[in-house]
Amino acid sequence: MNPIAEELNEIIRAGNEHIYEMLSHVGKNLFFPKGILSQGAEAKEKAHKFNATIGMATEKGRTMHLPSVMTMLNAIRPKEALTYAPSFGIMPLRQTWQDEIFRKNPSLKGKEVSLPIVSNAITHGLSVVSDMWVDPDDTIILPDKLWGNYNLIFAVRRGARIVHYPLFDNRGKFNLKEFEACVNTEAESRKKIIPILNFPNNPTGYTVTPEDADEIVDILKRAARGGTNVLALTDDAYFGLFYTDDALKESIFTKLIGNDPRLLAIKLDGATKENFVWGLRVGFITYGASVSGESRPVYDALEKKTAGAVRGSISNACHLSQEIVLKSLQSEDFLAEKADKFKIMQGRAREVKRVLSNPQYHDAWEPYPFNSGYFMCLRLKTVEAEPLRVHLLDKYGIGLISLGKTDLRVAFSCLEKEDTEELFDTLLQAVKDLEP
Repeated sequence: MNPIAEELNEIIRAGNEHIYEMLSHVGKNLFFPKGILSQGAEAKEKAHKFNATIGMATEKGRTMHLPSVMTMLNAIRPKEALTYAPSFGIMPLRQTWQDEIFRKNPSLKGKEVSLPIVSNAITHGLSVVSDMWVDPDDTIILPDKLWGNYNLIFAVRRGARIVHYPLFDNRGKFNLKEFEACVNTEAESRKKIIPILNFPNNPTGYTVTPEDADEIVDILKRAARGGTNVLALTDDAYFGLFYTDDALKESIFTKLIGNDPRLLAIKLDGATKENFVWGLRVGFITYGASVSGESRPVYDALEKKTAGAVRGSISNACHLSQEIVLKSLQSEDFLAEKADKFKIMQGRAREVKRVLSNPQYHDAWEPYPFNSGYFMCLRLKTVEAEPLRVHLLDKYGIGLISLGKTDLRVAFSCLEKEDTEELFDTLLQAVKDLEP
């Protein structure tokens, strides 16, 4: 093992032995190298005459660039757009995003979390977390309504075992009973369990109530206190898009921190969905732990291992994207712009609910509960989802997503409010076309 990795492991062990236990074999061996990068950093600070350390080109002391590129980026300098970013992410963005996390989650006041590491959006963040914390045959706990890419990230790439519980009970509420049964069953036979808590949920657009969030945390806390290490991942991709009063308005990450030494929370979030900059691919990885003594050394060690995982996969997230996100966050119009887009999204969600309340649809489908995010799902009663999806495309030019035999996902995020009724009326006609 590299001596730097050993040193980081000892720091983590001193703060919380259970966090070290949770690291994967890769995670225990990860470190942030001191080679070219650290030498380049030293040169940047001290090489006042010539600096010939880094694999970039300069011209008369400035970043070399093609004018045809920079003419498209009038508000950003070549140094901000074209140079490599640190594997940790650019520091102003990390600090600003942490401030945003605390602003959006007031319950974090007085708690300590790590400085976010920048990932190439949440998918890459989950992949980094998977490398660091997931070994073959580790157990990932997920609902039966889930984003399909979890399977590629955790099962296919890392060989983890995925177990499911029903997301909803027969009252249309979060299925606390089945969640608890699944957690308890896995905790009895496993030294570590990894529940993924994705609210707003993709594909259903459902977020739990504050009361259910408290129960979820209590269930995980009891598993930890029973001797099982619990690595709780919060996938907050659609955070902030909460449309009803009963939906939890903060990340469940806030409730997971500080409950037990065996419970480590990792928050995955990003500007991509929240700030409507999907293709910029800017996400963040943040840790919340129970630590004996000073938390900063432990968080610093985890940040270095995480940056090492980024360095060993993509080197760094795009500097230009990070600068664009940072300047947007710092804009005096940012909050007003966000509020304006939220109103549009909330209006679409409410219109979907209004239209679906029409009894004419009740024999054809039942909508799953939804109160947030980009999506909602229908449970079809009389036809299968995939043939219906293809029929909608071929005959009516309408694209929806089929999930299994019975479920159909509607992304109202890209559906104008005034088109809602026409879409569902056409969907009903398509169902009737296929009914026996």
